[in-house]
Amino acid sequence: MFKALVIEKDEAGYRAGVREVGDDALPDGEVLVRVAYSTINYKDGLAITGKSPVVRKFPLTAGIDFAGTVEASGDARYRPGDAVVLNGWGVGETHSGGLAQKARVKADWLVPLPAGLSARQAMAIGTAGYTAMLCVLALERHGIAPGAGDILVTGANGGVGSVAIALLARLGHRVVASTGRLGEAGYLQALGAAEVIDRAELSAPGKPLGRERWAGVVDAVGSHTLANACATTRYGGAVAACGLAQGMDFPATVAPFILRGITLYGIDSVMARPSVRMAAWERLARDLDLAKLDAMTSEIGLADAVQAGADILAGRVRGRLVVDVNR
Repeated sequence: MFKALVIEKDEAGYRAGVREVGDDALPDGEVLVRVAYSTINYKDGLAITGKSPVVRKFPLTAGIDFAGTVEASGDARYRPGDAVVLNGWGVGETHSGGLAQKARVKADWLVPLPAGLSARQAMAIGTAGYTAMLCVLALERHGIAPGAGDILVTGANGGVGSVAIALLARLGHRVVASTGRLGEAGYLQALGAAEVIDRAELSAPGKPLGRERWAGVVDAVGSHTLANACATTRYGGAVAACGLAQGMDFPATVAPFILRGITLYGIDSVMARPSVRMAAWERLARDLDLAKLDAMTSEIGLADAVQAGADILAGRVRGRLVVDVNR
């Protein structure tokens, strides 16, 4: 028996709670992992609370991330004792996930834990930080180098935003952080933000084109914020869009694309190819300041994860939440 945060839906309603389950509750997969840490991302909050139809199979163990040690493997790529990390692939949505002491998954979904990162640090990064790295890689492929101009990061106090700021600043970019919590400006500046602006500057309906301000953008918010970020991106710039905290809509015009030649990159972390994942994790191990990662991270136990799911949706979580599934 082991502990898991199980989501259920039946005649009694939608509910999530920690309970003891047996190995027979584990889904099919070639690799059994003893989980050390998981985390709470925005999508986990949606799944735990039922605010959005993230979970598509019941009952299901929540958690789109985990890091731990291989306990048994039917795949030659992994042996007992190997340290691994997982993000996405429908885990925590259609396949039982990482907010549990054990997980069984397909070998293709795993990534070897990069040298220099502990399991706890990998989950301090989590899908949020891994997604932030994918955004940074998109801006780099576009040719945006340090010194090219300001990089806007929206949803700056969240997990994606916090890691994006730390990464971009360490790489030499001047970062402008957009947040609805201006009282957290000191925290954002400590991560590397050169300037902090009120999200109200971007969150209301705007004009098709605005003053050119950003060489690049990392957007985790969507809706009017994304539309305004595109409208104020400089000629030839790029926007990496990875979230929908404000909404799934995109109330924009084609003006920024056909008059300023900007590019909008959609960032998908769930089904990214293994080679892309490996590259992102290797860069995180190399380029992320682990002291800043620690400063943006709080730790909770598995029993606290249900409340944390509601807190992250309500904007009460700063940075990253690591879940020690064994306490």
